[in-house]
Amino acid sequence: MSPRAGVSSNYFSDLLVIVRRSAAQLVRSPSHSRRADAARRSARHVVQLTAILGAAIIALMYLLDETEIGWMPTRGTPGLWPLRILTDFGKSAYVLWVLAGLLLVVAMAAPTFRGTARSLWLGLGTRLQFIFFAVLAPALVGDVLKWIVGRGRPFVGGEGNVFNFRHFGGTEAFASFPSGHANTAFALAFAVSALWPQARPWMLVYAVAIALSRLVLLAHHASDVVAGALVGVIGAMAVRYWFAARRLGFAIRGDGTIVPLPGPSPGHFKRVAAGASAP
Repeated sequence: MSPRAGVSSNYFSDLLVIVRRSAAQLVRSPSHSRRADAARRSARHVVQLTAILGAAIIALMYLLDETEIGWMPTRGTPGLWPLRILTDFGKSAYVLWVLAGLLLVVAMAAPTFRGTARSLWLGLGTRLQFIFFAVLAPALVGDVLKWIVGRGRPFVGGEGNVFNFRHFGGTEAFASFPSGHANTAFALAFAVSALWPQARPWMLVYAVAIALSRLVLLAHHASDVVAGALVGVIGAMAVRYWFAARRLGFAIRGDGTIVPLPGPSPGHFKRVAAGASAP
C-alpha cells in the first residue's frame, strides 16, 4: 500500500485512534492461556538470578570493592574523556528520550499507511513500547533503591570506605547503589535481545562496556554495577512477561518459555518503501 497524498482530514483522527489503541492494549486484561506457566518459569529464573547475583554482590562488598577502586585512575584524569562519552550511552534519560522519539516517529508515520504497511509500522511500535517500558520500569525501581540505600560513591568524603551509607539521603553523592547506568544498559540489552536474539552478543558487549566505564570513572563500586545489572534484567523480564501475557510481541510455549513473535524486518520496510515510491 502507498501512503496517502499529503495530510488528509482523517490523519489526526487516525493518529488519535492509533495512540488510544496502543495505550489500551498495554493495560488490557491478560489473555494468554499459558501465562501461568510463563509466570512460574520467570519466577524461577528471578529467584535463581537473585540468589546468584545477590551472593556475588555481598561477596564483592566485603572482598573486592575497596581493593578495586584503588586500581582505577584518579577521578578527572584527562585521558578518560572517551569513557566519559561512552558512559552516557547508558544514561537512562538519554536512552528513554531516544526511544520516545522513535515511538513518536512511528506513531506519526502509521496513519499515512493502510493495510499491511500500517500493520508493519504498528508492529514496530509495539516492540518499541516494550523496549521503552523494559528500560523505564527498572530505572524507576533503581532510583527508589538508590534513595533507600544511600550508599556513598567511591571516595566520597575523601575516604575509600565502601560501607559509607546515608540512608534516604537523596543526594547524588550517596546514590551509588545500584548503578543506574548498568541498570539501563543491561535492561536495554535484555529487551533488544529478547526481541532479536541474534543481537544478544553485541548487546552484551554494550552492557559490559557501560558497566566497566562506571568502574574506571570511579562512579561506582563493583557491587553497585552488579546490583544495577540485576535490577535491570529482572525489571526487563517482568515487562516481557507483561507483554507476553497480553500477546504483544511475544508468544508463550507449552513449557512456559517466552519467545518473540515474528516481527517487521528491514526487508519488509524496504518493500513497503518500494511500493510507496512506485509509479
